Amino acid sequence: MTGPATGAVTLKDVAARAGVSAATASRVLSGNPATSPEARERVAAAVRELDFHPNAQARALRSTRSDTIGLLVSDVRNAFFADLAHAIEQELLVEGYVTLLGNANEDHAQQDRYLDTLISRRVDGAIIAPQGGDSASIDALLRRGIPTVFVDRTLPGIAVPSVTTDSAPGLRHAAEHLRALGHDRVGFIAGPQTVSTGRERLAAWLDAVEQTGLSNDPDLVFEGDFQAASGSAAVHHLFDLAAPPTAVVAADSLMTVGAIAMLTRGGRRIGTDVSLIGFDDVEWFSLLDPALTVIGHNVDEMGRTAVQLLHAVIAGETPASVTLPSELIVRSSTAAPPSPRNPS
Repeated sequence: MTGPATGAVTLKDVAARAGVSAATASRVLSGNPATSPEARERVAAAVRELDFHPNAQARALRSTRSDTIGLLVSDVRNAFFADLAHAIEQELLVEGYVTLLGNANEDHAQQDRYLDTLISRRVDGAIIAPQGGDSASIDALLRRGIPTVFVDRTLPGIAVPSVTTDSAPGLRHAAEHLRALGHDRVGFIAGPQTVSTGRERLAAWLDAVEQTGLSNDPDLVFEGDFQAASGSAAVHHLFDLAAPPTAVVAADSLMTVGAIAMLTRGGRRIGTDVSLIGFDDVEWFSLLDPALTVIGHNVDEMGRTAVQLLHAVIAGETPASVTLPSELIVRSSTAAPPSPRNPS
């Protein structure tokens, strides 16, 4: 027996090869138990012989399921979000879902473009690290009843289960650690205040400054945008001050990278001339010389939790949001401030 002469293999081709009706072949492929073992065996053999791949979009239209989950991260260049996407994708695969990944690129319009695409693709659910501000596309997602979970970030006034990090303990321990080393003027590279993590981390840092007695000079705070270039710009600003800081804390990994680049370019030795604390325990941060002190949290746990929350929402449940802890991981990039030079 020969297969179809031209074109893609269809359900009718499989039915003809198996010697059953198209309706029977369809029932077998959809897992309907109302088929005989003989029919299931013959259809399975025909599928293998013809290398048949069902039309997933057509099947989704019939069943209202697509077996796909949309995942929108803020910036795929950010090692934290790359690790988070991997953790979520692997967990979803175990649950039988394929992941459609979108990159918002820290851009509101690009976020909405991807969300509109996820809606049109009829995803079974969505895991989103939202950008700040209003989003008609997120509203549209929720109006259509698409199960949705926020990860790492939230939006005020939108009751969606979320998994986020409590950055306050890590930042408080960072301030205490620097104070104990003898630092007073510590620069802080904050994230954008339009984004929940940017607001929360700045508020937590200012609270930590007050608790530990570090200098509260407002010029020591620079608002970045979670991009490497703003980390570099922050260092340029901070070390142009009449009284520059002896230590710097950056509120995310990409801004940390920018800060490292600018400090190095300016000839400042990290861990000797200036102490530096980054955010997110990116794997290669520990491989730097000196190894970077960071505020870390468990990205794999965040990914697993996001999938668990989404699974509950898909099942019709209303799970509570989850907040994970942060911690200070001390390495060699923090030390006592350099002694003041004696005037010549």
